[in-house]
Amino acid sequence: MTTAQSRRVDYSESTRNALVDSAVALFTEHGYAATSLDAIARRTRVTKGALYHHFSGKQALFEAAFDAVESGVIARLGQVVAGPGDAWDRAMSALRGYVGICLEPDYQRIVIHEGPVVMGWERWRAAEEHFSYGLVKAALEALIAAGEIEALPVEVTARVLFGALSTGATIIATAEDPERAGAEVSLTITRVLEGMRVTRLR
Repeated sequence: MTTAQSRRVDYSESTRNALVDSAVALFTEHGYAATSLDAIARRTRVTKGALYHHFSGKQALFEAAFDAVESGVIARLGQVVAGPGDAWDRAMSALRGYVGICLEPDYQRIVIHEGPVVMGWERWRAAEEHFSYGLVKAALEALIAAGEIEALPVEVTARVLFGALSTGATIIATAEDPERAGAEVSLTITRVLEGMRVTRLR
């Protein structure tokens, strides 16, 4: 690839990323229905034609924004789950981190509120599983390997926990007092995990 071609590729990728960043910001602030492609292009300081060069339409741009938010979440939580230290402490830190993320405006608006409506329930659920399920399973496997919890069927247990976390996210995002709801979700899932522990006293 020539230097000129490389610069064009870099510019194109930079433009795409900027469009996604603008979409995340505007969808979070105004919602999907009230956000126009013109507004996103204007905020990014590109033409609408440049936007269409990267995205076929508003839904495609929303899905890119959804992917960006979810990818950021998984990157943050993945560092905790795969990080150093005790498996139980890592799992608890990841749970607290997830509850904190459920309080963040972009995650609430784009992933929880708008995602099922814009993408449709089945596609949204598949996307959620694509991003989040593997992390839940990895955390569970680490807990079992460390002897922290019983060696329950991994696939079934991971799906049960994934469902609980997904439901918890919805509870937090729709609560009148999200902070209180977050604390209750965190406490409840912690108690469920503690019930699986092999060694409960240190």
